[in-house]
Amino acid sequence: MYKLVMVDLDGTLLNPYGEVTEHTKNIIKKVQEKGVDVMIASGRPMDSIKTIAKEINSNRFFVAANGAIIYDIQKEEIIYEQYIPKMKVIEIAKICEENDIAYNIYTEETIIAQNLKHNVLYYYKENLKKEPNKRTNITLVDNILEYVKESQELKCIKITVCDENQSVFQAIIRKLRNIKSIEVLDVLHMSRKTIKQGTEEIPIEYFYTEISSQQVDKWRAIQELLPILKVRPEETICIGDNINDKMMIQNSGFGICMGQSNLEIKKIAKYVTEDNDHEGVANSLEETFLKQ
Repeated sequence: MYKLVMVDLDGTLLNPYGEVTEHTKNIIKKVQEKGVDVMIASGRPMDSIKTIAKEINSNRFFVAANGAIIYDIQKEEIIYEQYIPKMKVIEIAKICEENDIAYNIYTEETIIAQNLKHNVLYYYKENLKKEPNKRTNITLVDNILEYVKESQELKCIKITVCDENQSVFQAIIRKLRNIKSIEVLDVLHMSRKTIKQGTEEIPIEYFYTEISSQQVDKWRAIQELLPILKVRPEETICIGDNINDKMMIQNSGFGICMGQSNLEIKKIAKYVTEDNDHEGVANSLEETFLKQ
């Protein structure tokens, strides 16, 4: 019997507009009524996850920043954290600056960005639909590298690097991989999201990677959480779509991937559901818990 569901957000629980559909919320509620915990394990920062966790009535814990943080929702405190050392942040920032490629610094409290592009633009557009106290905090600065150097208490949980040009992006990735004691995520496909602007739908498409401290992974964080929940790995379902979900899909009791996932992720999943534009999470939960 499965007792815990850990679900990714972007490309998984959220549709291309960044929303949890009413049908999905309803299915999650029915699963929760059976005594199963449904929790979020995302690459997003904490404040972005809090709003969505509340939407689906997930009120115990969540995993943020690809496993860099475990947050206790009821106590409103971080119970597990893994930061990128400041000198490593500066080293990464210098490479990005020298190669004129976009990057953002994620801390516990904010996303530090130079302009509203790529993933930061998506969060900004999401914020326009939210109440002020539920928005993802974004700090725009003139120069990220100088801001980092001058910050006395920077706690960086991850760095994102983005570019529309695949060859430029791959070149910078090769340079970043030479830095020791960090993890450079092998994102296997282009990020594709959609923004609604009036009646118009605007696609946001870019190549990206996420950089974290060494050994940071969603599954490692989930393993820290399982003893607290008194749940065994084999009693856990993990649902995701991308390479940052690989370990949790592979090692959980029942690993589910989305229909749009690439072949590498599909090979390790025990079940492939529909994509995130066709209620994949809801369908897989319904199949697992409600059609017995």
